[in-house]
Amino acid sequence: MEFLIFLIILSILGFYSIPIIYSLVILGVYSFIFFNISLILWPFIIALSVLFSAKSLRIKYITSKLVDFINKNNLMPKISPTEEAALQAGTNWIESNFFEAKVNFDDISSEKVTKLTQEEQDFLDKEVNELCEMTTDWEIFQDRDLRKDVWKYIKEKKFFGMIIPKEYGGLGFSATAHSHIIEKLVSRSQVLAITIMVPNSLGPAELILKHGTQEQKDKYLKDLASGKQVPCFGLTEPNAGSDATSINSKGIIFKAEDGSLKIRLNFEKRYITLGNIATLIGLAFRLHDPEHLLGEKEDLGITFGLVNHKLKGVDNSKRHDPLGIPFVNSPLFGKDVEIEINDVIGGIEGIGNGWQMLVESLSIGRGISLPSVSLGGSKFALNVVSSYSNIREQFGLSISNFEGVEEKIAKVAAYTYMLNAARNYTLDAIDNGRKPGVINSIMKYHATEKFREVINDSMDVLGGSAIIRGEKNLLAHAYFALPISITVEGANILTRNLMQFGQGLIKSHPYIYKQISALKNNDLEEFDNAFFSHVGLAISSMFKSITYYLTRAFFVKTKGDFTRYKQKLIWVSADFTFLTNMALAIIGPALKKRENISARFGDILSYSYLITSTLREFEKNPNKEHKDLVDYICNYAFNQIQIAREEIFNNIGILKIFIPFIKLNAIGIKSSDKLNNKIVTKLKDTKFLESLTKNIFISNNNKDSFTKLQKARDLNIDVKDTFLKVKQAVKDKRIQKDSVPIMINQAFELEIITKTEFTKLNKAFKLKQDVISVDSYKVSTYKEMR
Repeated sequence: MEFLIFLIILSILGFYSIPIIYSLVILGVYSFIFFNISLILWPFIIALSVLFSAKSLRIKYITSKLVDFINKNNLMPKISPTEEAALQAGTNWIESNFFEAKVNFDDISSEKVTKLTQEEQDFLDKEVNELCEMTTDWEIFQDRDLRKDVWKYIKEKKFFGMIIPKEYGGLGFSATAHSHIIEKLVSRSQVLAITIMVPNSLGPAELILKHGTQEQKDKYLKDLASGKQVPCFGLTEPNAGSDATSINSKGIIFKAEDGSLKIRLNFEKRYITLGNIATLIGLAFRLHDPEHLLGEKEDLGITFGLVNHKLKGVDNSKRHDPLGIPFVNSPLFGKDVEIEINDVIGGIEGIGNGWQMLVESLSIGRGISLPSVSLGGSKFALNVVSSYSNIREQFGLSISNFEGVEEKIAKVAAYTYMLNAARNYTLDAIDNGRKPGVINSIMKYHATEKFREVINDSMDVLGGSAIIRGEKNLLAHAYFALPISITVEGANILTRNLMQFGQGLIKSHPYIYKQISALKNNDLEEFDNAFFSHVGLAISSMFKSITYYLTRAFFVKTKGDFTRYKQKLIWVSADFTFLTNMALAIIGPALKKRENISARFGDILSYSYLITSTLREFEKNPNKEHKDLVDYICNYAFNQIQIAREEIFNNIGILKIFIPFIKLNAIGIKSSDKLNNKIVTKLKDTKFLESLTKNIFISNNNKDSFTKLQKARDLNIDVKDTFLKVKQAVKDKRIQKDSVPIMINQAFELEIITKTEFTKLNKAFKLKQDVISVDSYKVSTYKEMR
């Protein structure tokens, strides 16, 4: 019993991070009283307490020796200049909690919610709707371009200037407004969304706004906002994709005949959106000064310049064809193109700062553009798959009644809610001035991956109607475009395996970067502070993890709804911190190269964020009808965390022996099939569906395929009870089973249904048949199609 109490005391001391001197005294006194520890050991206990508590002694006898050992054996990871720039870009945010064995729900709740201004809402309701009404996705694909009047409208209404402040002629919209606009546009056409998204993401406007000289802002921003100048950003090259630091495009500084300094550029870029129609090219290149005109240094590093498309040597005449999706995407070529030294973004001060500018911009952009596309696409797909499955019948039943279909639709609904929650939380942070680089990597990866699952599952449910191209096929083009979003702004494999945890570990961990910097600067005192704080965190997280494992965190006090999920999230945070430090201790700096291990830690981190966002979304927008979705998401995400934990233990040597214990007391399991049924049943209520798919575009044109689907769904819901009368009459053999129109006629003739009901039934049936039919073409027409 005494030993058990000793262990409990030890656990409490570790759990609450009691300073070592107090811990040793408390344990020493208890041991002396209950274990007959000799007084001779007290000097040892006191000496140990003093050694670890007296900073000067600790540094002299422990820390200095430790630093020598670390340096001699290269135990601390090295950070390259490019990695350093990436780490400095952006700010730490909520992800830091998960590296500190805690979750601060008060901070999560207090993040200010961004509301659209009246001007932003009016623009969304008027200009965005008008643009969507002007064209259709099918028309854009057949023309392989936007019509001239559509291009004109986009420019005149300043769609290219959403992020440009009003003082420079732009709209000056918030990140939240930007996202809502892209979300609605993508529900009409991905080409529309991409065309408008890119100039408002990474490119000349953002770079000039954040890093340009005042002269550059005055010269370019107004024209960019009005569409007089069309921008593109040339980064990717044949041998430089995700590794943007390996670009070969070269700029050479030389002195012109008039004595001014200029730059001669040679470049080959590819995958450049809007490149073929761009008038202002933002170009990434490596700048060299072989004649030392600016100083002693010859390789000046990655630099961004502004290039007029009309300059001699520029060739943007070609187009790529990205999987048949007709947005403008092009290669760019430049041979001996000459620009002024002042055309460098930021002027002379901007030379060599291109990589830092890039990672700073990406640290924000990844959380806005692509997640907005994925969310808008998911909302649209949810509406399509839910509406279609309610009117499409097989074996005499709506296909939404089959469990296999229910499983797919429930997942689509839950993912859509989760993506919306994560989008809202992330953009609230961005609009509040944060630059959450790690979280934005998580957003880019999970938004695009979850959208891939949403579209694939929706295609499965729609079956044959999803694979026949034509105006009636509402999902095919999104399916074609999926690999594009997976690939751009950092391929998803790289994002998961290297960035989420690999960058987060150093950037968001409270002590690792401090230790690395202290070693680099040979600062023993700073290293001592960081190292022993790290040790304290490791010990505390170990005791917390063990305690939560044994108690399943049931004793943790939390407030509000879904307290059980909050308890488990705190458990996950402690476990994640403990596992992270355990992996560092076992694998050391090689952890950086263990990409699959890093990916699984990234899974735990990212699903923790998605759970956090989901719980916050329900708190900020409570709707009891959404509780089933929150249950689905949390159970799904905790199960994914459990899978990642098991795989981490299975792939780190000695930790394999603990796998049975990890499986025995799992953090989470997937929800039961009953929950799928509850969600899909609720989706049959149009109001519930609309609550999940707000802000998608529905045309006023009654001939529009998506509009027809809405009307067919509503009409068939309206006549459901009437049609049941017809079915019952067939069952009672009052009318013969035949085609639906004939049975409706028989029911009317026998006065089973009224004339009004007869009219509504016929209308609903005809519209349903129109909606579930697929396109077909004359051979000559088919051969002319695109």
